[in-house]
This record gives sequence, structure tokens and C-alpha cells, in this order.
Amino acid sequence: MQSFMRSHWPLPTSRAALLLLCVLLTLCVVRPVAAIEASQLAVIINMEDPVSYAIGEYYVVRRHLPLDNIIKIRFEPGSTTMSEGEFKLLKAEVERQTASNVQAYALTWAAPYRVECMSITAAFAFGFNRAYCASGCKPTELNPMFNASTREPYTELGMRPTMSLAARDFEDAVALIDRGVESDGTLPDARAYLMSTSDKARNVRAADYPAVKHVLGKRVATSILRGDVLYGARDVLFYFTGRAKVAGLETLGFKPGAVADHLTSFGGMLTDSGQMSALRWLEAGATGSYGTVQEPCNFPQKFPDPVILVDNYLRGETLIEAYWKSVAMPGQGIFIGEPLAAPFRPNPAPN
Repeated sequence: MQSFMRSHWPLPTSRAALLLLCVLLTLCVVRPVAAIEASQLAVIINMEDPVSYAIGEYYVVRRHLPLDNIIKIRFEPGSTTMSEGEFKLLKAEVERQTASNVQAYALTWAAPYRVECMSITAAFAFGFNRAYCASGCKPTELNPMFNASTREPYTELGMRPTMSLAARDFEDAVALIDRGVESDGTLPDARAYLMSTSDKARNVRAADYPAVKHVLGKRVATSILRGDVLYGARDVLFYFTGRAKVAGLETLGFKPGAVADHLTSFGGMLTDSGQMSALRWLEAGATGSYGTVQEPCNFPQKFPDPVILVDNYLRGETLIEAYWKSVAMPGQGIFIGEPLAAPFRPNPAPN
């Protein structure tokens, strides 16, 4: 991962500063918000891929998705990258099948995970657009959903945030989906682990950890730790770190709805990276994760801002909303997990 001076491309840090100030002055009250409903999420299935079909079928049942929200497309499975031309044809077919009330998409495959220079979740959200790509250490187009108060992203912003129900096999996908459903409205007794690592280039989010702790307040216990590895914790709800590879995942216990990611260059190369794939988090028991599919040069804007993520999650938003709102430049990053997981939603839908 190439490094850069953070001040060269300033992340909007006023959000983190304001949240911290509000908590310190006890002026902020966490208020529940309306969240995306199952009726507003469409699942996209590749009919040429038996695993994709099985995942989609199971997800529709578990989340009670309307039959009109099942979108069926066809492409040859197995490749990690899709061409711009092939994607545009598929995207047009998806748009044709998308009901007008749909605000977000769920994909049912781990590969392909990108469309040329964009992640596949960004491509479905925005359409293929090279403004969301970068050649070298450059910023990309901003996410209109970043830190927004939007309730209906398509209606209000003209985009449909997308998350992949990524898994190597059907059994892993079932476990992921079940964790998401199980998490709803649980208000988990859990802990956030914020790791300040020895990897200076990948540790750029550590400066925001005190603000994360204040946002979590008494609702979620927080441990800010100096070290490269977390071993043995059985109450993990949030785990943020910066490493190319993260050891010890097999020793951890993740609560349903848990979010975990590691800031590194190629965590979004889900099936063929020399670094640790973000899929390892889901296989270890997390419900959501994120990684980049091309060299991001550790721009903090291209990775989740944990302050914004946990703030929106605690307000009762779904995983897909909270995660998407936390990344200023998501064009090179893929969101994976169970989109409708909402541990802090006050009135979860019946399972």
C-alpha cells in the first residue's frame, strides 16, 4: 500500500469532531431512525450460477422479500472481473426488472467483485463511471450518500446502495444470512475493539478512535488497543484495524450483526488476493465487512469512517445504510454482508 499525507486530501473530519463535542457536552441524544425495509431491497441472482440461485432463494425466504423484488440475470460465473460492456448490458436488464419502490440491491455472489476499475457494488449503485476510479494516488468521485440523512437513497439521491451476500459456498451464505436476521433489534451486550497497529500506512484511522468510543458511549463497551492481533474476545460487535493480514480470527466470537474490516489495499479482492480477503471476516462470524479492489493509497476517504458507521448503526439503520454512509469515496471498495441486519433497530420486522 502506497502512503500519502492525510492533509493532502482532507477527510471531512468536522463530523467526528462535532460528534465528540456533542457527547462531551452531553447535548447529543441517539434517536432511532427509519431504516430500509425488506420491501425496498431487491436481490439480484445469476441464473447461470447454482450457488447464486440458492443464496438468493434462501435470502428471499428468510427476509420475506416480495417476489417482485427478485431480479434474474445471466452471465458466465467464475471470473473476478467483468468488462464494462457486459456490465452495462446486465445493468440495463436489472433496471428493467427493478420495481419503482426499490431503494437498494443485494448481490448473491463473491465473484465477479469488480467491473474493470470499479467495485461491483459501486457499479450497481452508480452505474459504471470512470470518475469513481483512480489511476495512481488520486481521489475519486464522492459518494452522495456519505454522511447523509437520507432515508430513501434512490428516491432522494438517484442511487441504490449495493451489498454482496458474498460467500465461498452456500453453507457460508446461510450462516451469514441467519446471523443478520438473528441480529435484528437485539441491542447486543457486546464490545468494540479498535486496534492501533504497528503498520503506520494502514493505521490512519486510529486518530478517530477516541471519537468512536464517545459515540458508542455506554451502549457498547469499547477497547482501544495497541497491537496487531486480538485473541480470544468472545463479545465482538465492532473490530476495526489496519493490517494486510489479521491473525487470530479463529479465536474470536462475533455477535450477530458484527461489523469488522481491515484497512489495506486489496481486501476487496475477495477470492484471489495476496492480502487477507474481507471474506475472512464473514467466515469468522462477522455480518458485514468492506475492502478495496484496487490500490487506494490508504486514502481514509476510500475506507469506512468508523465514527459515522457506528453512529448510524446505533441509530437503528440497517448495515447497508450505515456502511454506505461511512465511505466518502466508495468507487474502488466492495461492501459485503447481510444488508438488512439492524441490531439497534427498535421495531424490527418479524423474522
